[in-house]
Amino acid sequence: MKKQIINYETLIKITGSISATRDPKEVVLLTVESVKTALDVKGCALFLINRKTNELKIAASYGLSQNYLNKGPISSLKSITKSLEEGPVAIYDVSDDPRLQYPNEAKKEGIASILSVPITVHNNVIGALRVYTSQPWEFTLEDVNFVHAVAQIAGMAIDLCRLTKGYKSSIEILKTMRDPKLFKSK
Repeated sequence: MKKQIINYETLIKITGSISATRDPKEVVLLTVESVKTALDVKGCALFLINRKTNELKIAASYGLSQNYLNKGPISSLKSITKSLEEGPVAIYDVSDDPRLQYPNEAKKEGIASILSVPITVHNNVIGALRVYTSQPWEFTLEDVNFVHAVAQIAGMAIDLCRLTKGYKSSIEILKTMRDPKLFKSK
């Protein structure tokens, strides 16, 4: 019961903090730190899909070593792909699961279990939020729902940050045109 209360409090904190920022870096950092802390796990990482290369690019992580993060390119077509296609995937034993692209590196990092959930915006998967544990972990429905909710909130915030940045760029371009009919001098 206590874990669920912590997760709701964390969800309220994340939502409040995310709504106060328009910086995508701050959004992803807040997300991974909050999930790691709330679940008291080894680490958390947020990946975004690069559509040109079909790779998952790390946007932020917390609790994972630089060696593990630099293990090699992560294919969105090979690495726990079911979580990007069908929804959350929980892996109880990383040493014995064919869905992992780098099982030896995960084992060296001291990772026992992984939960991967998609980040979806406008029905399009834009990335994944992954939780890493140092002990074998049977992720509960509450754990999965919590991480999935945070992933959706982060996705909406990332999308809003991108839109805001795009609008600001468009306004600046229009201002440089200096059409007096569009803008008055201040």
